[in-house]
Amino acid sequence: QVQLVESGGGLVEAGGSLTLSCAASGSIFSINVMGWYRQAPGKQRELVAVITNTGTTAYADSAKGRFTISRDNAKNTLWLQMNSLKPEDTAVYYCNVQWRLVRRYDYWGQGTQVTVSS
Repeated sequence: QVQLVESGGGLVEAGGSLTLSCAASGSIFSINVMGWYRQAPGKQRELVAVITNTGTTAYADSAKGRFTISRDNAKNTLWLQMNSLKPEDTAVYYCNVQWRLVRRYDYWGQGTQVTVSS
């Protein structure tokens, strides 16, 4: 069983910064992709940023230049450094890990709320 536990969310003023963390545990295949997704009220969940186990990253256009995703493979930990936050970044942020080994495996955390005030 795989568990993902996010932390670091909260209330911040526009222009401020937050760092989200995700601690992963359980039987996780070493070749995987970890990522952050978010869901704002009334909207669909969307990708924010992903990172492979080799460090290759990809960002949503809305996150480029402001957010940085990183990970520690030895500790199975994922981070999202968020700078220059905007009110439109307000959402529940979810940690995800996925890999394919015969079939696809896809796990989600419970989410952490990020609220950016104007």
